[in-house]
Amino acid sequence: MTDSLTTVAYGTTVPFLLLLLLLMPIVQWLIQRARMSQIYDKIPGPKAYPFVGTLYLFFGKKSHEIFTMIDQRTRRYDGIHRIWVGMTPEVRLSKAEYVEQIISASRHTEKANLYRFLADWLGEGLLTSKGERWFQHRKLITPTFHFNILDGFCEVFAEHGTVLVERLQQHANTGRPVNIYPYVTKAALDVICETAMGVKVHAQTSGEDNAYVNAVYELSSLFLERLVRPWLHPDWTFRRSALGRKQHELLSVLHGYTRKVIRERKLALQQNEGECNQPTENEFGRRKRLAFLDLLLRSATDTGLLTDEDVREEVDTFMFEGHDTTTAGMCWALFLLALHPDVQERVHQEIDSIFGGTDRPATMQDLHEMKLLERCLKETLRLYPSVAFFGRTLSEDVNLGGYHVPAGTIIGIHTYNVHRDERFFPDAETFDPDRFLPENSERRHPYAYIPFSAGPRNCIGQKFALLEEKSLVSTILRRFRIRSHRTRSEQLIVNELITRPKDGILLYLEDRRNASDAIDGTPDWVSLT
Repeated sequence: MTDSLTTVAYGTTVPFLLLLLLLMPIVQWLIQRARMSQIYDKIPGPKAYPFVGTLYLFFGKKSHEIFTMIDQRTRRYDGIHRIWVGMTPEVRLSKAEYVEQIISASRHTEKANLYRFLADWLGEGLLTSKGERWFQHRKLITPTFHFNILDGFCEVFAEHGTVLVERLQQHANTGRPVNIYPYVTKAALDVICETAMGVKVHAQTSGEDNAYVNAVYELSSLFLERLVRPWLHPDWTFRRSALGRKQHELLSVLHGYTRKVIRERKLALQQNEGECNQPTENEFGRRKRLAFLDLLLRSATDTGLLTDEDVREEVDTFMFEGHDTTTAGMCWALFLLALHPDVQERVHQEIDSIFGGTDRPATMQDLHEMKLLERCLKETLRLYPSVAFFGRTLSEDVNLGGYHVPAGTIIGIHTYNVHRDERFFPDAETFDPDRFLPENSERRHPYAYIPFSAGPRNCIGQKFALLEEKSLVSTILRRFRIRSHRTRSEQLIVNELITRPKDGILLYLEDRRNASDAIDGTPDWVSLT
């Protein structure tokens, strides 16, 4: 009898203990979440639920709907709110004073945890690295953006800009709009491949979709799809999912191409010993341009601090950041200029005063003289920052707006909304390039305008980006007058890694060389807008 009771007791105790062991992690997590909620839920924000957090709001929504929802949510709060991305709390900022606290100092330079979603793609390049590795790589790479290097790239910008307008010419004077986004994309790809890797891919003239560009686009979409599915946040589940398998295929395309170029470039430089250390002259007597990759390989040789895989990660990072972002910036600029014929006409006059009606390529000096166009590009990046959102991880406790935010918290910075603060940009939705006249911007809060981030981790390639955008946009405007098929309200935004226009940018092109203006000098098509 006693043995029977012992057996029964043992038989019921073991399953109970097993169940307890299984439940312990869940119980511990619930206790931890309750403690975290006591801290974070003091900060205003939308209602959150266990496991999904506030992501339930995005379930079933399309990319452009998600962007609109995030914008509306951010405007609802006074510069600070909290969300829960699955089981992780985040604090979101949209006021310059709060942003300055986070990104002005070297203490909070570590990127947000969700940047790990880019790790398989970009490794530990400048965008995603942290600590001493980031500091060392930043120090090594900064000289590659010296004025003399950028000056040499002006020829590349001009060459591919000329091809771009020739490709667009077939759509001029037809009375039908053309989606300029794929054309500008291919031009930017030609530019970045030549300046970053020293190779010509002929994306504009090959007549086929470029596998590299398609892979970049698809990876950007994958990032968002993974973000709104908390069950795919752990690497273990993601890599076994259909999205994870698709990412693996796309990365094979991207990394395979980059590694191939690095091998070939490295071999060529070894065969031409000394080319890494000093550019020689080509057959026309001009000094050969050193691509970003050449300069990285030279640093790798001189310092021994960069492996081939380190070089690959930095090149992939530059390819990603320097191609997609400039494409978006140029297309949004053309869209806004097409909607504002008065400003466009002033830009035409500025360009004509510089080139005098000639077709000569733009030099660095020419680009520096494009003061109005530069203000237009800056105002475009205010309204449509190429990166509408970026993140940091707190290294220590901070007080933001009277709220205690502990170390380790992910901070999200909404550039799109920071740029719409009426205190610094009255009538913020209006396109007004003169906001960036010196007298109008000198007293503005230094963190009210951050299209290239700010502080120690600001964008290392921002001068490169503005020069490229000036060159290509001015090349288009030297040839065409432009008019938009859509209004601002009709042109939706896709929420991915980059602030992209949904369904591209549709413009009407009119060849300036054949256009007849009205007597008062106003283009005849302005009356149609």
